[in-house]
Amino acid sequence: MNPKFFNQLGLAMRAGKLVTGDEGVFKAIRSGEAKLVIMAEDASANTRKKFQDKCQFYGVTLMEIGTKYELGRSIGKEMRVTIGVLDGGFAQMLQKSQENPAEVEHIDQ
Repeated sequence: MNPKFFNQLGLAMRAGKLVTGDEGVFKAIRSGEAKLVIMAEDASANTRKKFQDKCQFYGVTLMEIGTKYELGRSIGKEMRVTIGVLDGGFAQMLQKSQENPAEVEHIDQ
């Protein structure tokens, strides 16, 4: 679990830059509004396939991270399986925090 990632997800929710729920996320993907889709690692095989196919077809990055409960708790809701990020800046920030979860970056000498 990466607390920085989940804190940033909560910030994006408070800023109104997220959409949740299967239909809401599908609509955002189809309309081109979704810049990033986040899916719980414990999503069902059917849900996983639907979102992988849809994201691949529309060219939207799909991240699998956390559980349904962790995703929901981070945005102040009950459990959530999928979350769509509507803002490019938040999408980049979330992807970067997942790629480099350390608070302090390592410097090679």
